[in-house]
Amino acid sequence: MGAKFIDLSETIIEKIKSGELLPGDKIPSENELIKKYKISNTTARKILLEIESKGWGRRIKGRGTFVLNRTAEHHLLRTLGSIDATRRGFHDYLKAEGYAPKNIILEKTILKDGISSEVSGKHYIIEGPVLKVHQLRYADDDLMKDEVRYISLNLCPRIDRLSTEISYFKIYESTYHLKITDIKQTLSAEIFSKETPNNNFDSAAPIPVFILDSVLLCKSDQVLELERSYYRGDKYKFSIIVNPVYNESAEGAGKGYKYK
Repeated sequence: MGAKFIDLSETIIEKIKSGELLPGDKIPSENELIKKYKISNTTARKILLEIESKGWGRRIKGRGTFVLNRTAEHHLLRTLGSIDATRRGFHDYLKAEGYAPKNIILEKTILKDGISSEVSGKHYIIEGPVLKVHQLRYADDDLMKDEVRYISLNLCPRIDRLSTEISYFKIYESTYHLKITDIKQTLSAEIFSKETPNNNFDSAAPIPVFILDSVLLCKSDQVLELERSYYRGDKYKFSIIVNPVYNESAEGAGKGYKYK
């Protein structure tokens, strides 16, 4: 039995090393391991303990075991185009990776006249009133993200009364029963120096910064949220989820797959 739990733990660790399981992802639970590998409770528990003891995972009481960041540069990984990744939320994501998250709120106010932004070449508008939340997001003592978020108070009344440490995406779904129908995102990059206006990153030397503009759409293409966030380029890596959909009717025309 000892060899079996070691072999199975190595199987899961290989999935982490290959990128099949990413930092912050949830590792299969004891019950899932029991069902998949036809093993006992004891063996399943030992598998998770082995993964954690080798530094590949971290158990969070009541929630499960999550993949830790083991990259040499210790970059955080942000996944674009993934509703699951967006649903997780920045605060929960950092805790799952073993960081101590901290937020500093620079502004939390209600805009009566609404807001507009261009994302993916299209203009999006949220009619007022709109909640604006500007906060600095830290992992341990490092500022990782400078985030400005605009939320429709018509679709989410009184959301301004909630903590900013929540996953807003989860609140949209669970509290306001809104179904997110689409996420549009644009990623660009700039070099920030000490002279760059509104640069909140405390770095003596110039640093690369990723700029992410995004919009969340719900029923009838209503704009639920607009966001502009600045990510430290020396602390982040981005991956992109592309979902190929096979189109049989287009196979003969050289258009067998489309991507969304």
